[in-house]
Formats: sequence, structure tokens, C-alpha cells
Amino acid sequence: MDDTSETSRSESGDKEIVYSRTIRAGKRIYYMDVKRNLKDDLFLAITESKKVQKTGISDCVFEKHKIFLYKEDFDKFIDTLGSVIDYIKEQNRGKYRIREE
Repeated sequence: MDDTSETSRSESGDKEIVYSRTIRAGKRIYYMDVKRNLKDDLFLAITESKKVQKTGISDCVFEKHKIFLYKEDFDKFIDTLGSVIDYIKEQNRGKYRIREE
């Protein structure tokens, strides 16, 4: 189930987040945060946060992985991502239902 929300927040010790979207997907949460660099340019920070159960530890831990995407790479990234997603959809057509929006 996807759950998107829009927020604006600032994290201590991190660059100010000027715009953010959150996608909840099972045990994973994806954060798409727009931040400012030192030159006052905006960039995208994508974070995957995944709940994992470590053996011998009673509490859950979250693994986080980040990707930083800068404006000069947006078009190439979007084109390639779209192409890869189209390929996956075509290969999986008929195997299971893929939601088309």
C-alpha cells in the first residue's frame, strides 16, 4: 500500500528540507526530500528506510540507504528510470496485475 504525504521539515545536523514526499510501502518507507546545497541549489535526496529484525536484538532496527540526485542529472535519470519501468511492466504483463495510472 502506498501512502504519500507532503511535509516541510528541518532535521538537526542535516541540511534543511524545503519539500518532502513520503511513500509507505510495507516494511519500507521512501523519503524524497528536496534540500539546498551550499551554493543554494536544490537537489533531491532519496532515502529508503527498511525495518529489519536483527538476531539477538529484541527491538527492530532501521537500515537506511540514500541516493543524491543533482539537477544536471534529472533528465537522464527520469528518462532511464521510465525506460526501465516500461521494460519491467512489459515483461511482467499478464503475470500479475500492475497498476496503471
